Amino acid sequence: MIDTPFPWQTAIQYIKGVGPNRAALFQKLEIQTLEDLLYFIPFRYEDRSGLKKISELRPGEIETVVGEVVAVGMSETSRRRMKVVDLAISDPSGLLHAKWFNQPYLKTAFKKGDRVMLNGKVKRGYSVGLAFEMESPHYEKVGDNEAQVHIDRIVPVYHETKGITSKALRSLTFQALARYGTQIPDFLPPDLIRKFHLPSLREAIQHIHFPPKGTDLSELNAGKSLAHKRLAFDELFLLECGLALRQQGRTEQVEGIAFDTSEAIVEPLRKLVSFSLTGAQERVLSEIAPDMASVHPMHRLIQGDVGSGKTIVALLSLLIAIENGYQAAIMAPTEILAEQHDFSLRAYLEARGKSMLLLTSDMKKSNKTEALEQIGSGQVDLVIGTHALIQEGVAFANLGLAVVDEQHKFGVLQRAKLVLKGSQPDLLIMTATPIPRTLAMTLYGDLNISVIDELPPGRTPIRTRLFSGRQRDQVYRLVEAELAKGHQAYVVCPLVEESEKLDLKAATELYALFQTETFPQRKIGLLHGRMKREEKETMMRQFKDKRIDLLVATTVVEVGIDIPNASVMVIEHVERYGLSQLHQLRGRVGRGTAQSVCLMIADYPISKEGKQRLQAMVDTSDGFKIAEADLAIRGPGEFFGTRQAGLPSLKIANLMRDVKILEAARKEAFAWVKEDPALSTPDSLALRATLERKWQGKLEWLTLA
Repeated sequence: MIDTPFPWQTAIQYIKGVGPNRAALFQKLEIQTLEDLLYFIPFRYEDRSGLKKISELRPGEIETVVGEVVAVGMSETSRRRMKVVDLAISDPSGLLHAKWFNQPYLKTAFKKGDRVMLNGKVKRGYSVGLAFEMESPHYEKVGDNEAQVHIDRIVPVYHETKGITSKALRSLTFQALARYGTQIPDFLPPDLIRKFHLPSLREAIQHIHFPPKGTDLSELNAGKSLAHKRLAFDELFLLECGLALRQQGRTEQVEGIAFDTSEAIVEPLRKLVSFSLTGAQERVLSEIAPDMASVHPMHRLIQGDVGSGKTIVALLSLLIAIENGYQAAIMAPTEILAEQHDFSLRAYLEARGKSMLLLTSDMKKSNKTEALEQIGSGQVDLVIGTHALIQEGVAFANLGLAVVDEQHKFGVLQRAKLVLKGSQPDLLIMTATPIPRTLAMTLYGDLNISVIDELPPGRTPIRTRLFSGRQRDQVYRLVEAELAKGHQAYVVCPLVEESEKLDLKAATELYALFQTETFPQRKIGLLHGRMKREEKETMMRQFKDKRIDLLVATTVVEVGIDIPNASVMVIEHVERYGLSQLHQLRGRVGRGTAQSVCLMIADYPISKEGKQRLQAMVDTSDGFKIAEADLAIRGPGEFFGTRQAGLPSLKIANLMRDVKILEAARKEAFAWVKEDPALSTPDSLALRATLERKWQGKLEWLTLA
């Protein structure tokens, strides 16, 4: 690691104008260092370079004007009794009124004689003579010595927090750049800067905060200015360098297990499966086999829509490892999914004379102690569990293959902990949440990716319909019609503030209502996360054996239950769910040959984003299209619901907007690391130091020797 003279890590409290008290406020914006401040990028820009006299303002246009406060008052509207703050400013050419509704605190924000900048849409103010008006304009008080920062230029606007305004951030950033800006060092190799015609890092940071006159405002607000492109390339290049180093370290330096994947091993295992595999399943198995046969550890991600048959592919992979004399493990995010795997895979293991056990956090101490002894001594071949698998005290005798199911529920470091339970075991990661290509390149750029893009024969697309809460009776009539045909149904009760207790209350109340009023002639079941394992297994078995017509459940049914005769999925209060979760719930039906339906009940009003989610569900049952819609609606930062633990966040790059930049950055990063794997040449030293600084504590496996 090289030392750099630039003080990136200087604590924010030591930047002039901050101090220890204000530093605590900056922490709310995740600004702790000088580097954090310089990379706290404006979320929009205002063009205040065209300052006009008040008399020159044009009604209907968004304008910026500076004047002196001549009056400030507050009145109340006669109809809705709203408080209205009325500010009057003047310059030598005229008078302008600004009005804010239901913000009475603004009356004390101004005093006569203040110099104020207003930015907003202009209209004629008929209620105050011929003066111009602005409703709810952006405003800032400005002093004569602040004009160069806040007015008469393109001005950055930042996200704020209580006690830290956009104006304060603008002033502080301006001062910091005046003090340190000329010293900012570059870390990108000079060849890349020239190849892509990029500005220097110093120039990019300066211009992203304070664009020079003449910069295209629309490009700035779209994140497409040259400064944005340079900083987006930096972020993505550093991320892909880290992934390239990770992949290089695994494939070239680490020796793992070379499994025997010959026909003599695999063919008897295939005969355990009573149905023909799809072409996509066969293709993915053909990609897994050479990975497992290689002396280097396998790290492969399998993407497949709900019901595409990922579990059978994983099962055959697990059995290959076990037949080779190694242990295998499946880690699932929930107990019910782990229990479902235990329930569905046990017969296959027993048919080969192999042993398995289920390890969960709620096991009795005596049972858990015995289970850990069996795992540690190698007596058990397959271990299925939840996060309990990666806890201290779990030690495998010879773990050969680890499978992570529903990987988006786990962070990078959690997956790494599972791998560390063995000596370089193979890793197979599965997801039923399809990942758009750009996101896969970013989050899993160090993995080989297989896609099961074909459903088993006989499956028909699930029809999805949306109803309002007032149409609930109509929905239940449709359910009864399906039950009358001999089919079965799920009704998922509303998700209530992520509270298991409240979810349970809602489910039990709905269960009681169905038994006594809605479906009194039908056999109703109840499934929730607080039931004991034996109770859940009994309920699932009864539902599978058609002894239950309708299953009321919490979101524990999101994954892991396969009932071919279930043809109806009702989701109550559908507006409370994310798009990925809705798609998972819908995927519990459509597993047989009958036409299946998903009936969504929404209670209005619904946000704009909520309407987009529900429309996407109605429009398509294709998981990849759903994922693209989800990414477009929520953005990459929230795509997985929770931030992926261990991954550096993207502050500038946007994976929907910057696809071409991502592809270029990935290509260059992997090529650079291949050419200089230790990052030890003179052109790589600054890059190496930046990687170590920016990734420190973000990915524990990124180490540069």
